[in-house]
Amino acid sequence: MQDDSSIARLAAILREETERSRPGDRLPSSREIMRRHGVGPVTVSRAIAQLAAEGRVVTRPGAGVFVAPARRPVAEAPDLSWQTVALGDRMVDDSAVTGLLAQPADGVVPLTGGYLNPELRPVAALAAAAARAVRRAEAWSMPPLNGLPELRRWFATEVGGAVTQNDVLVVSGGQTALTLAFRALAAPGAPILVETPTYPGALAAATAAGLRPAAVPVDHDGVRPDLLAEAFAMTGARVFYCQPTLHNPTGATLTRERRQQVLAVARAAGAFVIEDDYARYLATGPVPPPMVTMDAHGTAVHVLSLSKITSPSLRVAGLIARGPAAHRLRACQVVESFFVARPLQETAAEFAGSPAWRRHLGTVRQEIGVRQAALLAGLARHAPAAEVHLVPSGGLHVWVRLPPGADETEVAEAAQAQGVLVSPGRIYYPSEPPGPHLRLTHTAAAGLSELEEGVRRLGPVLAASRAGRD
Repeated sequence: MQDDSSIARLAAILREETERSRPGDRLPSSREIMRRHGVGPVTVSRAIAQLAAEGRVVTRPGAGVFVAPARRPVAEAPDLSWQTVALGDRMVDDSAVTGLLAQPADGVVPLTGGYLNPELRPVAALAAAAARAVRRAEAWSMPPLNGLPELRRWFATEVGGAVTQNDVLVVSGGQTALTLAFRALAAPGAPILVETPTYPGALAAATAAGLRPAAVPVDHDGVRPDLLAEAFAMTGARVFYCQPTLHNPTGATLTRERRQQVLAVARAAGAFVIEDDYARYLATGPVPPPMVTMDAHGTAVHVLSLSKITSPSLRVAGLIARGPAAHRLRACQVVESFFVARPLQETAAEFAGSPAWRRHLGTVRQEIGVRQAALLAGLARHAPAAEVHLVPSGGLHVWVRLPPGADETEVAEAAQAQGVLVSPGRIYYPSEPPGPHLRLTHTAAAGLSELEEGVRRLGPVLAASRAGRD
């Protein structure tokens, strides 16, 4: 039996020799090692095998044994599990928002999304406006904390009524405006009333701010003021978030009378109304004036964003408020982000003040009418099982009810397998949905032919969902 101690002694000697050598150096031959140390061939073989197992040498048949390349020390595997305890049980769920922002794979038709297709964006006009804006020396200096005066004046003029530039705070897009308003106007743990269904990004932002969304039903004319009053009484909420024009996802537009009723209900409850006017420029016909123009008491906090009508990267919005609420909103913005980058503000002001702005509005509104008609015609032809909630006067979407009992998640997954993306209705509800729905977008496709192809692919999926429930 071979003496293990002899193997260990020889391995130690050879180990020291490899440490004195450079990577790639050749060790003495087995015969030379046997002669030097007076050991047998088995001892040499096993000692070298031990060094090879340690990664110190490599054996090349017919060439010999060589010192292995230097190994980097193996770092201890990072352990991040401690963060689970440190972060606590509050979770920020971004799944619905990231799903809406995800880019479709090649060959997949997007019938979901929240922005204009790149072909509909005023890219050339924006580029020209940005080039003019950034050439100004002052474009790279610090702007006023509440925004450029000319941009605030423009937002005030667009909203109308008695709104002045002093009521406007320039913020980084509509989503930032909502996040800022939720955090400034309601304390963590407080309830917040929302339309049901509603925009998933608002639900996510409210939850991330520690608020508890409570649902207020809508009908074909928007939120029901009677149920809003009941919800205020039951919850004690002091904030109501709504989209009165081309409501996302249903497309409903609140009538002037209802807008006045909503303001009266909120004022009686001592509550704010956050008016998300995201779709004002997407309307194909006249819409009632914003609630903030009907309000003299600071009840309405108005959000008007440029991202939907221009480009997702033009993250500029006007946040309009009066009284102590306006002061708090401005203070929160300064604490959280100081101000919106001046080059972006300068670009927005340059573009909105140019003739290209009005031309772009006309082009988009005309295209919305054409695309909406194409989507509705395609649904009637390829997917008669889909029940359209209403035909909105513009906007980006159509809200579709599926046959009772259909699983909208399975429908969305089956549609994706057929190469078309749709948005399942569940993500638009703060509580249990009343039935299965899909939101279908007509402005995300590259053109009418792609839009038609997407509806054609969706048709058999909807037919199968109906057949499976009959």
